[in-house]
Amino acid sequence: MVGTGGPVATFSVWDYVVFAGTILGAAGIGLFQAIRGRKETSSDEFLLGGRQMTAVPVAMSLTASFMSGITVIGTPAEAYRFGAAFWLFGFAYAIMSAVTAEIFVPLFYRLGITSAYEYLEMRFSRPIRIIGTSMYIVQTALYTGLVIYAPALALNQTRGAVLQGGLAKIWEDASQGGRLEAFDFDPDPLKRHTFWTITIGGSIMWVSIYSINQSQVQRYISCKTLGHAKMSLYVNMVGLWVTVSLAVFSGLTMYSIYKHCDPLTNGDISTPDQLLPYLVMDILAIYPGIPGLFVAAAYSGTLSTVSSSINALVAVTVEDFIHPVCKNLTDKQVTWMNMGLSVFFGALCIGMAGVASVMGSVLQAALSIFGMISGPLLGLYLLGMLFRTSNSIGGLLGMIIGLVLTLWVGIGGQIYPPTDEKTNPLPLSIAGCNSTLSQNYTTIAPWTSPVTVRPDVRPPLADSWYSLSYLHFCLLGTLTTMVSGLLVSMITGGCKQEKLNSDLFVRKRDLICFNCFSKSKASDVTEKAATEFNVGADNSAFTDLDVMGKDVENATKL
Repeated sequence: MVGTGGPVATFSVWDYVVFAGTILGAAGIGLFQAIRGRKETSSDEFLLGGRQMTAVPVAMSLTASFMSGITVIGTPAEAYRFGAAFWLFGFAYAIMSAVTAEIFVPLFYRLGITSAYEYLEMRFSRPIRIIGTSMYIVQTALYTGLVIYAPALALNQTRGAVLQGGLAKIWEDASQGGRLEAFDFDPDPLKRHTFWTITIGGSIMWVSIYSINQSQVQRYISCKTLGHAKMSLYVNMVGLWVTVSLAVFSGLTMYSIYKHCDPLTNGDISTPDQLLPYLVMDILAIYPGIPGLFVAAAYSGTLSTVSSSINALVAVTVEDFIHPVCKNLTDKQVTWMNMGLSVFFGALCIGMAGVASVMGSVLQAALSIFGMISGPLLGLYLLGMLFRTSNSIGGLLGMIIGLVLTLWVGIGGQIYPPTDEKTNPLPLSIAGCNSTLSQNYTTIAPWTSPVTVRPDVRPPLADSWYSLSYLHFCLLGTLTTMVSGLLVSMITGGCKQEKLNSDLFVRKRDLICFNCFSKSKASDVTEKAATEFNVGADNSAFTDLDVMGKDVENATKL
């Protein structure tokens, strides 16, 4: 009987057939497109779609990359264990979309860059660009390893509103179980999820993911106009709302089904990330092929994320490491190099999946990685975009200080996980299980790995510094980098540096609120800037700009 614990059915032959067929079909389509277009595909087409994309396809791509196995598997487990507070990320998505679309997109689009880290060389120096690119490669390889590992949990372990008697019953069970108490306004930064940690810390973290992460930047700069690039982020915002709402509701549905028999406490599964696959096998195993379709869907979400990550890794490697050294490569040579690097990074990310297996909850681990590495990088970008007094020395030292602090608190929190007092796990029961383990069985904390053993002696920092909410890692890194970078810049004479090109800074007229009411034409990339930055003034990425909200024939040239 569903919801009473115990082992569940395994994959049938039809499940394996559906799973294999879906994965092979996706691979076959990609191979066919690669062979069909191998002759006419240039490097620009391979990496940026020829910079002729429109808003909706790009928005769908942005949302699909978010819809990885981590989202499909990790978010429902989060809602099951900690309640609906994760839905508050909807506020963070809205803030992120506005900040990225109105501040970062116009600047990157105006410069006509391919790699997001080109900006660091334009604004600071080439060594800083190389360091930034290297940090991105490490971060993306680790994250992609998590993305690959997440659906492997589903396959290793191998929906529910109708089963529970409708949405009202699920909502009632969630309310009685304390799962709907999402608005916690406690200002304590050590508490894992509160309104403030999610809306402030979460917003900064998602800004770092969408504004400077190459796999995201590469999508919206592929749009044919600035208006399409901005619109893609706002459409994507709606997609993120729908995705997180469905994922959280899936977690509440799982709680409604297993409120009297928690499979994790009962020992039926070993990690919280196996909850959703367990549910699928529990209620759908009687329908041959359906569990296989679920696992295939989880892997399909992973494929979209992995492909975009590998494509972005190839882009930054070619633009930041190879092109500056080998300037006379033909288009054919670059194309073959792109393909070879794709294979290399694919193998590297698969290897990183082994590292991901010991990092605990896939959702928190993924967001922690972004916070620890992207936070200092975001601070470096903001330092350059907003403050003309900052210089290379300040930027470099500020980023190093920020990175040291975030790695210190992040790794410390991994070794000494915060206590239940700070994470607030909600109660679960095994009273209704048919077969249970001993009454002394303790559920493994969902933020740790099954192989992690808590140290008997906790250092003084374990319940203060190391207990900082993982959502504040990015905020800590960003603020530390900016403050220390500004101080070092002033000490080293940042105010006396030569005049910098105005295209490298945020402009008031970049914002849509000024564009909509301004009658004057905004300046485009000048010939001088094009020569200086080697971006080409005739590139369609910035010669055919239109302002969002106006008809194409009446568009104002930027």
